[in-house]
Amino acid sequence: MATAYKAYKYRIYPTDEQAQLFQKTFGCCRFIWNMMLSDKIDYYNKEKMMLKCTPAQYKKKYDFLREVDSLALANVQLNLQSAFQKFFKEKKAGFPHFHSKKKTRKSYTTNKVGNNIDINDRYIKLPKVGIVRIKKHREPYGVLKSVTVSQTSTGKYFVSILFEYENQVQEKNDTAKSVGLDFSMKELYVDSSGNEPSYPHFYRKKERRLAREQRKLSKMYRKGLPQSNRYYRQKMKVNKLYEKIANQRKDFLHKLSRHLVDTYDYICIEDVDMKAMSQCLNFGKSVHDNGWGMFTSMLAYKCEEEGKHLQKIDK
Repeated sequence: MATAYKAYKYRIYPTDEQAQLFQKTFGCCRFIWNMMLSDKIDYYNKEKMMLKCTPAQYKKKYDFLREVDSLALANVQLNLQSAFQKFFKEKKAGFPHFHSKKKTRKSYTTNKVGNNIDINDRYIKLPKVGIVRIKKHREPYGVLKSVTVSQTSTGKYFVSILFEYENQVQEKNDTAKSVGLDFSMKELYVDSSGNEPSYPHFYRKKERRLAREQRKLSKMYRKGLPQSNRYYRQKMKVNKLYEKIANQRKDFLHKLSRHLVDTYDYICIEDVDMKAMSQCLNFGKSVHDNGWGMFTSMLAYKCEEEGKHLQKIDK
Protein backbone atom coordinates (compact mmCIF):
# COMPACT_ATOMS: atom_id res chain seq x y z
CA MET A 1 0.00 0.00 0.00
CA ALA A 2 1.20 3.49 -0.86
CA THR A 3 0.41 6.75 0.88
CA ALA A 4 -1.71 9.06 -1.27
CA TYR A 5 -3.45 12.40 -0.88
CA LYS A 6 -6.85 13.63 -1.97
CA ALA A 7 -8.50 17.03 -1.61
CA TYR A 8 -12.23 17.63 -1.16
CA LYS A 9 -13.69 21.01 -1.98
CA TYR A 10 -16.78 22.29 -0.15
CA ARG A 11 -18.58 25.59 -0.07
CA ILE A 12 -18.76 27.35 3.30
CA TYR A 13 -21.09 30.07 4.57
CA PRO A 14 -19.29 32.33 7.08
CA THR A 15 -21.01 34.98 9.17
CA ASP A 16 -20.17 38.63 8.50
CA GLU A 17 -17.68 38.59 11.37
CA GLN A 18 -16.03 35.40 10.08
CA ALA A 19 -15.90 36.81 6.54
CA GLN A 20 -14.09 39.89 7.88
CA LEU A 21 -11.54 37.62 9.57
CA PHE A 22 -11.05 35.71 6.31
CA GLN A 23 -10.40 39.00 4.50
CA LYS A 24 -7.96 40.05 7.21
CA THR A 25 -6.12 36.72 6.90
CA PHE A 26 -5.92 37.06 3.10
CA GLY A 27 -4.48 40.54 3.55
CA CYS A 28 -1.97 39.50 6.22
CA CYS A 29 -0.73 36.61 4.07
CA ARG A 30 -0.26 38.98 1.14
CA PHE A 31 1.48 41.50 3.44
CA ILE A 32 3.90 38.90 4.85
CA TRP A 33 4.73 37.61 1.36
CA ASN A 34 5.55 41.10 0.07
CA MET A 35 7.52 42.11 3.19
CA MET A 36 9.62 38.93 3.21
CA LEU A 37 10.24 39.12 -0.54
CA SER A 38 11.26 42.79 -0.32
CA ASP A 39 13.62 42.15 2.61
CA LYS A 40 15.19 39.15 0.86
CA ILE A 41 15.82 41.20 -2.28
CA ASP A 42 17.33 44.12 -0.34
CA TYR A 43 19.53 41.83 1.78
CA TYR A 44 20.79 39.92 -1.26
CA ASN A 45 21.66 43.15 -3.09
CA LYS A 46 23.75 44.28 -0.09
CA GLU A 47 25.26 41.03 1.21
CA LYS A 48 24.97 38.68 -1.79
CA MET A 49 23.38 36.14 0.54
CA MET A 50 19.82 34.91 1.02
CA LEU A 51 18.12 36.31 4.12
CA LYS A 52 16.49 33.83 6.50
CA CYS A 53 13.38 35.38 8.02
CA THR A 54 10.14 34.16 9.61
CA PRO A 55 6.66 35.68 10.12
CA ALA A 56 7.30 35.77 13.89
CA GLN A 57 9.96 38.44 13.35
CA TYR A 58 7.39 40.78 11.78
CA LYS A 59 4.82 40.32 14.55
CA LYS A 60 6.98 42.40 16.88
CA LYS A 61 6.54 45.44 14.64
CA TYR A 62 3.09 44.74 13.17
CA ASP A 63 0.66 43.75 15.93
CA PHE A 64 -2.22 43.09 13.52
CA LEU A 65 -0.44 39.92 12.36
CA ARG A 66 -1.23 38.36 15.75
CA GLU A 67 -4.97 38.55 15.00
CA VAL A 68 -4.86 35.87 12.28
CA ASP A 69 -3.91 32.19 12.11
CA SER A 70 -0.14 31.83 12.65
CA LEU A 71 -0.06 28.61 10.59
CA ALA A 72 -1.42 30.52 7.59
CA LEU A 73 1.52 32.94 7.83
CA ALA A 74 3.97 30.05 8.29
CA ASN A 75 2.69 28.50 5.05
CA VAL A 76 3.37 31.79 3.25
CA GLN A 77 7.01 31.47 4.32
CA LEU A 78 7.15 27.89 2.98
CA ASN A 79 5.53 28.94 -0.30
CA LEU A 80 8.06 31.75 -0.76
CA GLN A 81 10.95 29.37 -0.07
CA SER A 82 9.51 26.94 -2.61
CA ALA A 83 9.18 29.75 -5.18
CA PHE A 84 12.87 30.65 -4.77
CA GLN A 85 13.93 27.00 -5.01
CA LYS A 86 12.01 26.60 -8.26
CA PHE A 87 13.55 29.80 -9.61
CA PHE A 88 17.10 28.55 -8.97
CA LYS A 89 16.49 24.95 -10.12
CA GLU A 90 14.04 25.24 -13.01
CA LYS A 91 14.68 27.34 -16.09
CA LYS A 92 11.00 27.97 -16.80
CA ALA A 93 10.19 29.18 -13.28
CA GLY A 94 10.22 32.96 -13.02
CA PHE A 95 11.46 35.10 -10.15
CA PRO A 96 8.94 35.40 -7.27
CA HIS A 97 6.80 38.49 -7.76
CA PHE A 98 4.97 40.78 -5.37
CA HIS A 99 1.30 40.06 -4.71
CA SER A 100 -1.25 42.65 -5.72
CA LYS A 101 -4.41 43.25 -3.70
CA LYS A 102 -6.53 43.33 -6.87
CA LYS A 103 -4.95 40.52 -8.90
CA THR A 104 -3.78 37.96 -6.34
CA ARG A 105 -6.05 34.98 -5.65
CA LYS A 106 -7.61 35.28 -2.21
CA SER A 107 -6.66 32.16 -0.27
CA TYR A 108 -4.66 30.84 2.65
CA THR A 109 -3.67 27.39 3.93
CA THR A 110 -3.65 26.17 7.52
CA ASN A 111 -2.58 22.82 8.98
CA LYS A 112 -4.18 20.46 11.45
CA VAL A 113 -2.40 20.49 14.80
CA GLY A 114 -4.13 18.63 17.61
CA ASN A 115 -7.86 19.45 17.52
CA ASN A 116 -7.62 22.89 15.90
CA ILE A 117 -9.51 21.63 12.80
CA ASP A 118 -12.59 19.42 12.80
CA ILE A 119 -15.44 18.69 10.39
CA ASN A 120 -18.89 17.13 10.61
CA ASP A 121 -21.95 17.05 8.35
CA ARG A 122 -22.91 20.69 8.94
CA TYR A 123 -19.91 22.59 10.25
CA ILE A 124 -16.14 22.91 10.01
CA LYS A 125 -13.95 24.21 12.82
CA LEU A 126 -11.06 26.45 11.72
CA PRO A 127 -8.25 28.05 13.76
CA LYS A 128 -9.05 31.62 14.91
CA VAL A 129 -12.31 31.59 12.92
CA GLY A 130 -14.27 29.01 14.91
CA ILE A 131 -17.30 27.04 13.70
CA VAL A 132 -18.32 27.77 10.08
CA ARG A 133 -21.35 26.35 8.28
CA ILE A 134 -20.39 23.99 5.44
CA LYS A 135 -22.20 22.28 2.56
CA LYS A 136 -20.72 18.78 2.77
CA HIS A 137 -22.01 17.04 -0.36
CA ARG A 138 -19.77 13.95 -0.10
CA GLU A 139 -18.05 12.05 2.67
CA PRO A 140 -14.23 12.32 2.79
CA TYR A 141 -11.95 9.54 3.97
CA GLY A 142 -8.44 9.46 5.39
CA VAL A 143 -6.51 11.58 7.88
CA LEU A 144 -7.11 15.32 7.68
CA LYS A 145 -3.84 17.17 7.01
CA SER A 146 -4.59 20.75 5.93
CA VAL A 147 -7.31 23.17 4.83
CA THR A 148 -7.14 25.89 2.18
CA VAL A 149 -9.72 28.67 2.47
CA SER A 150 -10.43 30.63 -0.72
CA GLN A 151 -12.82 33.24 -2.08
CA THR A 152 -13.97 33.49 -5.69
CA SER A 153 -14.36 36.70 -7.66
CA THR A 154 -18.12 36.44 -7.08
CA GLY A 155 -17.71 36.48 -3.29
CA LYS A 156 -18.26 32.77 -2.58
CA TYR A 157 -16.12 31.04 0.05
CA PHE A 158 -14.74 27.50 -0.26
CA VAL A 159 -12.52 25.13 1.70
CA SER A 160 -10.28 22.57 0.04
CA ILE A 161 -9.51 19.89 2.64
CA LEU A 162 -6.49 17.63 2.09
CA PHE A 163 -6.68 14.05 3.39
CA GLU A 164 -3.96 11.39 3.58
CA TYR A 165 -4.94 7.76 2.99
CA GLU A 166 -3.49 4.36 2.14
CA ASN A 167 -4.05 3.68 -1.54
CA GLN A 168 -4.57 -0.03 -2.23
CA VAL A 169 -3.44 -0.40 -5.85
CA GLN A 170 -4.84 -3.51 -7.53
CA GLU A 171 -2.81 -5.58 -9.96
CA LYS A 172 -4.06 -5.46 -13.55
CA ASN A 173 -4.58 -8.60 -15.62
CA ASP A 174 -3.40 -9.39 -19.15
CA THR A 175 -6.73 -8.29 -20.67
CA ALA A 176 -6.15 -4.65 -19.68
CA LYS A 177 -7.62 -2.13 -22.12
CA SER A 178 -5.60 0.78 -23.48
CA VAL A 179 -6.25 3.96 -25.45
CA GLY A 180 -4.19 6.76 -26.98
CA LEU A 181 -5.32 10.39 -27.03
CA ASP A 182 -4.02 12.93 -29.56
CA PHE A 183 -4.56 16.61 -28.75
CA SER A 184 -7.21 18.35 -30.85
CA MET A 185 -7.86 22.09 -30.69
CA LYS A 186 -11.43 21.64 -31.89
CA GLU A 187 -12.65 18.55 -29.99
CA LEU A 188 -10.08 18.32 -27.15
CA TYR A 189 -8.70 15.00 -28.38
CA VAL A 190 -8.97 12.22 -30.96
CA ASP A 191 -8.50 8.72 -29.55
CA SER A 192 -6.68 5.81 -31.18
CA SER A 193 -9.95 4.59 -32.71
CA GLY A 194 -10.72 7.96 -34.28
CA ASN A 195 -13.43 8.88 -31.78
CA GLU A 196 -13.91 12.46 -30.55
CA PRO A 197 -15.71 13.63 -27.38
CA SER A 198 -17.75 16.40 -29.10
CA TYR A 199 -16.31 19.04 -26.82
CA PRO A 200 -18.71 21.95 -26.13
CA HIS A 201 -16.79 25.23 -26.36
CA PHE A 202 -18.29 26.99 -23.38
CA TYR A 203 -16.27 30.20 -23.73
CA ARG A 204 -17.03 30.58 -27.43
CA LYS A 205 -20.74 30.14 -26.76
CA LYS A 206 -20.72 32.99 -24.25
CA GLU A 207 -18.14 35.15 -26.05
CA ARG A 208 -20.60 37.65 -27.54
CA ARG A 209 -22.49 38.08 -24.31
CA LEU A 210 -19.23 38.51 -22.41
CA ALA A 211 -18.05 41.17 -24.83
CA ARG A 212 -21.36 43.02 -24.50
CA GLU A 213 -21.28 42.98 -20.69
CA GLN A 214 -17.61 44.01 -20.61
CA ARG A 215 -18.33 46.98 -22.88
CA LYS A 216 -20.99 48.10 -20.42
CA LEU A 217 -18.47 47.76 -17.60
CA SER A 218 -15.86 49.81 -19.46
CA LYS A 219 -18.33 52.64 -20.06
CA MET A 220 -19.13 52.80 -16.33
CA TYR A 221 -15.48 53.06 -15.28
CA ARG A 222 -14.47 56.48 -13.94
CA LYS A 223 -10.72 57.03 -14.03
CA GLY A 224 -9.30 58.62 -10.91
CA LEU A 225 -12.69 58.65 -9.16
CA PRO A 226 -14.49 56.26 -6.78
CA GLN A 227 -16.53 53.73 -8.72
CA SER A 228 -20.34 53.73 -8.51
CA ASN A 229 -22.54 50.92 -7.18
CA ARG A 230 -23.71 50.34 -10.77
CA TYR A 231 -20.10 49.67 -11.75
CA TYR A 232 -19.62 47.07 -9.01
CA ARG A 233 -22.93 45.38 -9.86
CA GLN A 234 -21.90 45.15 -13.50
CA LYS A 235 -18.46 43.85 -12.51
CA MET A 236 -20.12 41.13 -10.44
CA LYS A 237 -22.28 40.24 -13.46
CA VAL A 238 -19.17 39.78 -15.62
CA ASN A 239 -17.45 37.74 -12.90
CA LYS A 240 -20.48 35.45 -12.60
CA LEU A 241 -20.39 34.82 -16.35
CA TYR A 242 -16.74 33.82 -16.17
CA GLU A 243 -17.43 31.63 -13.15
CA LYS A 244 -20.27 29.84 -14.94
CA ILE A 245 -18.07 29.14 -17.96
CA ALA A 246 -15.29 27.78 -15.73
CA ASN A 247 -17.71 25.58 -13.77
CA GLN A 248 -19.26 24.17 -16.96
CA ARG A 249 -15.84 23.36 -18.39
CA LYS A 250 -14.63 21.77 -15.15
CA ASP A 251 -17.79 19.65 -14.80
CA PHE A 252 -17.51 18.36 -18.38
CA LEU A 253 -13.80 17.51 -18.00
CA HIS A 254 -14.38 15.76 -14.66
CA LYS A 255 -17.04 13.50 -16.17
CA LEU A 256 -15.01 12.82 -19.31
CA SER A 257 -11.81 11.97 -17.42
CA ARG A 258 -13.76 9.74 -15.02
CA HIS A 259 -15.27 7.82 -17.96
CA LEU A 260 -11.83 7.25 -19.52
CA VAL A 261 -10.22 6.10 -16.25
CA ASP A 262 -13.12 3.74 -15.52
CA THR A 263 -13.00 2.30 -19.05
CA TYR A 264 -9.25 1.92 -19.71
CA ASP A 265 -6.27 0.63 -17.74
CA TYR A 266 -3.55 2.28 -19.84
CA ILE A 267 -3.95 5.79 -21.24
CA CYS A 268 -1.34 7.45 -23.47
CA ILE A 269 -1.64 11.19 -24.08
CA GLU A 270 0.23 13.70 -26.20
CA ASP A 271 2.51 15.99 -24.18
CA VAL A 272 1.65 19.49 -25.41
CA ASP A 273 3.24 22.78 -24.31
CA MET A 274 0.01 24.70 -23.74
CA LYS A 275 1.78 27.86 -22.57
CA ALA A 276 3.74 28.14 -25.81
CA MET A 277 0.65 27.36 -27.85
CA SER A 278 -1.43 30.00 -26.06
CA GLN A 279 1.13 32.64 -27.05
CA CYS A 280 0.48 31.98 -30.74
CA LEU A 281 -1.42 34.82 -32.39
CA ASN A 282 -4.41 32.75 -33.54
CA PHE A 283 -4.69 30.20 -30.73
CA GLY A 284 -5.00 32.24 -27.52
CA LYS A 285 -8.77 32.05 -26.97
CA SER A 286 -9.02 28.52 -28.36
CA VAL A 287 -6.36 27.22 -25.96
CA HIS A 288 -8.06 29.01 -23.06
CA ASP A 289 -11.40 27.42 -23.96
CA ASN A 290 -9.91 23.99 -24.66
CA GLY A 291 -8.96 22.97 -21.12
CA TRP A 292 -6.38 20.35 -22.15
CA GLY A 293 -4.06 21.15 -19.24
CA MET A 294 -6.87 20.76 -16.69
CA PHE A 295 -8.04 17.58 -18.43
CA THR A 296 -4.59 15.92 -18.27
CA SER A 297 -4.23 16.88 -14.58
CA MET A 298 -7.57 15.23 -13.83
CA LEU A 299 -6.50 12.10 -15.71
CA ALA A 300 -3.22 11.99 -13.78
CA TYR A 301 -4.64 12.01 -10.26
CA LYS A 302 -7.60 9.78 -11.11
CA CYS A 303 -5.31 7.19 -12.70
CA GLU A 304 -3.11 7.27 -9.61
CA GLU A 305 -6.11 6.76 -7.32
CA GLU A 306 -7.40 3.79 -9.34
CA GLY A 307 -4.04 2.15 -9.99
CA LYS A 308 -4.27 2.88 -13.71
CA HIS A 309 -1.34 3.98 -15.92
CA LEU A 310 -1.00 7.35 -17.65
CA GLN A 311 1.86 7.86 -20.09
CA LYS A 312 2.78 11.21 -21.68
CA ILE A 313 4.41 10.96 -25.10
CA ASP A 314 6.35 13.78 -26.77
CA LYS A 315 4.87 15.06 -29.98
